[in-house]
Amino acid sequence: MNGKVRVAMLSFAHVHADGYAKQAKANEHVELVAVWDEEEYGGKQGAERHEIEFTTDLDALLARDDIDAVIVNAITSQHTEVMVKAANAGKHIFTEKALAITVEECDPIIEAVEKAGIKFMISLPSRANADLLLAKKIVEDGVIGNLTFGRGRVAHSGALDKWFSGPSAWFADKKRAGGGGLFDLGCHRMDVVPWLMGKPVKVTALINNLAGAYDIDDNSVTLFEFENKALGVVDVSWVHRSGPNMLELYGTEGSFVLGHGGMHFQSRKLGEDGVKEYLEKRPQAVPAPMIQWVNAIVNDSPMTITIQDGRNLTEVMQAAYISSETGKAVSLPL
Repeated sequence: MNGKVRVAMLSFAHVHADGYAKQAKANEHVELVAVWDEEEYGGKQGAERHEIEFTTDLDALLARDDIDAVIVNAITSQHTEVMVKAANAGKHIFTEKALAITVEECDPIIEAVEKAGIKFMISLPSRANADLLLAKKIVEDGVIGNLTFGRGRVAHSGALDKWFSGPSAWFADKKRAGGGGLFDLGCHRMDVVPWLMGKPVKVTALINNLAGAYDIDDNSVTLFEFENKALGVVDVSWVHRSGPNMLELYGTEGSFVLGHGGMHFQSRKLGEDGVKEYLEKRPQAVPAPMIQWVNAIVNDSPMTITIQDGRNLTEVMQAAYISSETGKAVSLPL
């Protein structure tokens, strides 16, 4: 390296690609060098916006010695191919979620990454959020007792308002995207709810299309049964205009809720004064996923999000789609 991590953007297909490019350019340890893309996904225009080189030859880009790492924003169906090639070329990888559409497609990525010994990060930014780290600590400390029920909701009006067209049209193509509202937006809660509540052992889901704007799911409810017998619900929608994106945890000794205009936290174990004291010592946010990744490359710093977290997320989403298609509960692991 020339004192900085030299990074190439692999596609601008994902809507967050421009944001990742800006994060990379703002990082003092990063030099954004080039963009690879297929013409329909906006990479050439992205390269022009960020004043860097553009190419349609992925193999030639990955063979370059002046590129140390890649940020993957390719369509999800290309993730395995793109990331295996990047890992085999010895490039560190930051990727937009999901890791891949199926667990069978995740495993070659994991094998290639482990063999190459590169730094890998999947963007699951909820795991860096201070409120969610507090929720994690509350669960681990047992201050709301044994978990009995949890709920995560995330929704917007993407289907009602027909957000996806042009370079983002692939979001509504199941073959390229893997799924619609649940697979895209739902990643955030489908990751966080099991992260907080424990190992899922059974998944049941109802997934449908309400708006008819796209030929893909835009409304869903997924039910989890966890190893500890707690139940969890994740509801995801592209057809809601308003309302809080809730996160709720209930236990035998209390509750923790985000989304009703703030935070609700009760604990019989701690009492009112104990809750106040507990919150005074609450965890702080950790660095965002991209910052963690860059620091790991530069300083070999530890990262709080792993490639296995990405595989686990794909597994529960795949189970949800199987359940909805078959009308049956799906046991885990797949």
